[in-house]
Amino acid sequence: MLSKNKIKFINALKKKKSRNEKGCFIAEGSKTVADLLASGMQARLICSTGGWMQSHSAFSQANIIEHIEITGKDMQKISSLKTPQEVLGVFVIPEYREKEEKLIRQISLVLDRIHDPGNLGTIIRIADWFGIQNVICSADTVDAFNPKTVQATMGSLASVNIFYRDLPELMKKFSGRSGFNIYGCFLEGENLYTAPLGNRGFIIMGSESHGISSYLMPFINRHLAIPSFSEGYATGAESLNVSVATGIVCSEFRRRKATADHHSK
Repeated sequence: MLSKNKIKFINALKKKKSRNEKGCFIAEGSKTVADLLASGMQARLICSTGGWMQSHSAFSQANIIEHIEITGKDMQKISSLKTPQEVLGVFVIPEYREKEEKLIRQISLVLDRIHDPGNLGTIIRIADWFGIQNVICSADTVDAFNPKTVQATMGSLASVNIFYRDLPELMKKFSGRSGFNIYGCFLEGENLYTAPLGNRGFIIMGSESHGISSYLMPFINRHLAIPSFSEGYATGAESLNVSVATGIVCSEFRRRKATADHHSK
């Protein structure tokens, strides 16, 4: 049975302040919950209907502190979705550890003022797809553990390290290091498909409405742009959605790496 106290606790986690205080977040849906459990992320509570846990017996010995079978009516009381799913999990927010020696050898995404939870969730999923291990967010980027963000990640939250940092301070640490570039994506810049791209650096993506913050500009040594191919055609598209743009940019970085690896064999 789902007690009133548990209902109150779960619903409180829909707010960032409570997530920070309790150190927990909500995940809903069979795939998302299953992927988080499979990753070894600790579940404080799993609430399920219709024998979900029995059909996912591989997780019966997983890191689950408590499991409760509930009714569909009770699921409606705690779900943040218009159409509640058969399982909801309360997971412990992981503690990510930023290792400078690893960041200096990799490509990482840096997100500046991304306010839409759906966009952030999609970007985390893109990072997972392209094997980008670190997503570094400005302090004013939307919370990665917002229920809408978690839903949009489709389980990729467990595969990507997410940090919230003072971006100018971070840039000062890495700016000017040999072989390490700080890329910024703009409406005007070097053509993404012809510009030289490396395997080490930060890729900064700014908000759709404001772009990249002015205080980050001095640290950017490579300005990139995704060219439009609609010249000569009527189009109302002035820019791309930030998550779509991130997918295109990450794809090109990985394509270049794959090509270079192939030619080096």
